[in-house]
Amino acid sequence: MHNTLIVAEDTAPFRHSPLTVLTFNDYLADFPKLNEPKTRVINLCDTSRYLGEGYYCSLLAQARQHSVLPAVNTINDLRLAEARRVDKIPFSAPLVNGDFSLPSAPLLVLFGEVKDQRFKRLARQAFEKYPCPILLLTLNVSPLEQAGIAGKQSLVGVADVEACAFAKLNEAQQHACIADIEAYTKKQWKASKSSKRPRWDMAILVNPEEPTPPSDNKAIRQFVKAAEKLGFQANVVSGLSPEELGQYDALFIRETTAIDHRTYRLARAAEREGVVVMDDTQSILRCCNKVFLQDAFTYQKVPAPKATFVSKVTDEVCESLIESFGLPLVLKLPESAFSRGVYKAQNIDELKTRLGSMLNESALVLVQEYIYTEFDWRIGVLNGKAIYACQYFMARNHWQIYHHQGERFSSGGFTTMPTFEVPKPVINAALKAAKVVGNGLYGVDIKQTGNQVYVIEVNDNPSIDAGIEDKYLGSALYEIIMQAFADRLELRGR
Repeated sequence: MHNTLIVAEDTAPFRHSPLTVLTFNDYLADFPKLNEPKTRVINLCDTSRYLGEGYYCSLLAQARQHSVLPAVNTINDLRLAEARRVDKIPFSAPLVNGDFSLPSAPLLVLFGEVKDQRFKRLARQAFEKYPCPILLLTLNVSPLEQAGIAGKQSLVGVADVEACAFAKLNEAQQHACIADIEAYTKKQWKASKSSKRPRWDMAILVNPEEPTPPSDNKAIRQFVKAAEKLGFQANVVSGLSPEELGQYDALFIRETTAIDHRTYRLARAAEREGVVVMDDTQSILRCCNKVFLQDAFTYQKVPAPKATFVSKVTDEVCESLIESFGLPLVLKLPESAFSRGVYKAQNIDELKTRLGSMLNESALVLVQEYIYTEFDWRIGVLNGKAIYACQYFMARNHWQIYHHQGERFSSGGFTTMPTFEVPKPVINAALKAAKVVGNGLYGVDIKQTGNQVYVIEVNDNPSIDAGIEDKYLGSALYEIIMQAFADRLELRGR
């Protein structure tokens, strides 16, 4: 037997029902227990808002390995269909005594059932395509079709589909819905039919020789699994030529990117071929160069540490820097990642020495004020939305998250949490900073002292490792990212 949970925004309408009904907050707090019975979740919350409570309810259910209705894929499919008015469902409705008029209001479909039996088949088709507890069908018939009713046995048209939250139903509809839920929970749930063949081909680029790759092997396997659920045939590749890109619809780069590097060249080739790529070349260019980020942050008024660029090292320059920013100071090469090429100068002698060596590598060095915090925020942003949040703590006996000692490498601890638990100023700063770069997948690093937040940088190709960034959302995090690829391919009509 399955344990069935109903998640709704308001439990009051269910007070006389034998169903087990929870609010979203109750479900959020009720973590799954070891050896718990198989659990089914019927999510009746509003799923129309991306990453709202209804969206998170289904995400969490899938992360907890609970069967859920609607699934995240269904929510995204419905949102896309509603936004673009695509994937309309054709219907043919019988005429009654030679007369037929369309319903004045959208048809209410509850678990595939509809009150008006003329539309029974349409309701079932809609539910099979979009397995969602409550659907609204808006019927559309062309004026030409309406004018030609005489002598016909049925009227044909198409139906627009949208999801509906339980809270938006009137009292009578809620009573009917509860009765349908009670009947539906007694049925055996069937797995939705998966497509026989993948719709798209994806290459996931990795570098097996990279000591600190953006994703570990377990995370890569999760990406492949999520891609397959979204209709991709995903191939993990370590070698890929621009000529070979033509056989793919999408390229996901999971190798640390750089401008003078194969990752940038492949991203550029993908763009020329019309292949959906993440990261795109604009994101690589902007994130890989701290000169651009610092200048853009200043122009767009993104909260960031005080900073300046240095092109030469003299006593006057060093004294001016100390006077403006104090000590210690943080020095960064314009192109640096994973704390490499980033140094701290404790005094004027260290400042002169370090600046001199860094200016031998780069025409400019970024100098920032030092802001002490026990941890850095990392906010994952995709398509302008926050999708995960971590606190990265400093490496032991070190001032950075990552500590490189020759061939040795260490990092501090972490805490992963839902984005809605992150202070709003942190989320707002992350979204504003990511917008400066583009509309891809980014990791925004932020320091917080009291009510003040400071964006340190925006990283393209952010770290997503199994057991760290996915600690809260689990497999759902990988599906969110793969869904972004699917959405872009849908928009392109591929």
